[in-house]
Amino acid sequence: MGLILTLDAGNTSIKMGYYNDQGHLIQYARVATDENKTSDEYGLFTMSVLQYAGLSRDDVVGVIISSVVPSLNSTLENMCHTFYHLDPLFVGPGVKTGMDIKYDNPKEVGSDRIATAVGAFTKYGGPCIVIDFGTATTLAAITEKGEFLGGAILPGVRTSLSSLVHQTAKLPTIELRKPPRAIGKNTVENMQSGLIHGYIGSITRLVSKIREEMNEPEARVIATGGLSRVLDTPVLQIIDSYLTLDGLYAIYQRNQEGK
Repeated sequence: MGLILTLDAGNTSIKMGYYNDQGHLIQYARVATDENKTSDEYGLFTMSVLQYAGLSRDDVVGVIISSVVPSLNSTLENMCHTFYHLDPLFVGPGVKTGMDIKYDNPKEVGSDRIATAVGAFTKYGGPCIVIDFGTATTLAAITEKGEFLGGAILPGVRTSLSSLVHQTAKLPTIELRKPPRAIGKNTVENMQSGLIHGYIGSITRLVSKIREEMNEPEARVIATGGLSRVLDTPVLQIIDSYLTLDGLYAIYQRNQEGK
């Protein structure tokens, strides 16, 4: 069995998945992003995930990484060398993604956004709007031909909550869940209403404007990220938790063609 390890290093967590020869995700895990952790600590974590699945590191034949935390890149690279004896493929300039980036400066697009867009287009086709609910929430407009047109970035729901709590004297930390009504009857419900219903309103408006500018009123909306299921709204037509890792696997395969 030849396994491919995919790693998506985000600001809050590192998501990882092992894919088999058929391109199926057979094991998934996540760990908090910590720039103080050593390559050994991250390596031992990946080893424990392998052992839990009854697999061996000798089964791993390739590694691909998307990272928005540059200070972690050398740590993850060292981990791959030490534990897998492999050179990881980092998504970035020069890597074949199969997607035409129509940004003013394509190098500005985060590797995680590219991987997520590739995953969405590979699995569901276009035109589509891909929304990733993370530390920041990103929206990407993808054409029928698989072109990355651009999109929007706004603070994530948890980021907004953190700002609200830390910038005010009396507002408490709350559970992020949809309140029973929009008119809150206490402080917690007031905050939940503003954060959840307000955020749904922002996403709904952005999707409408992006569809209008794409001239694609039926562009499919595909969501991923931890809070995609909390923000329960009909505008989110597909929720796929593993979109970024699926995209990383697809990019890895494209870069093996002809080798």
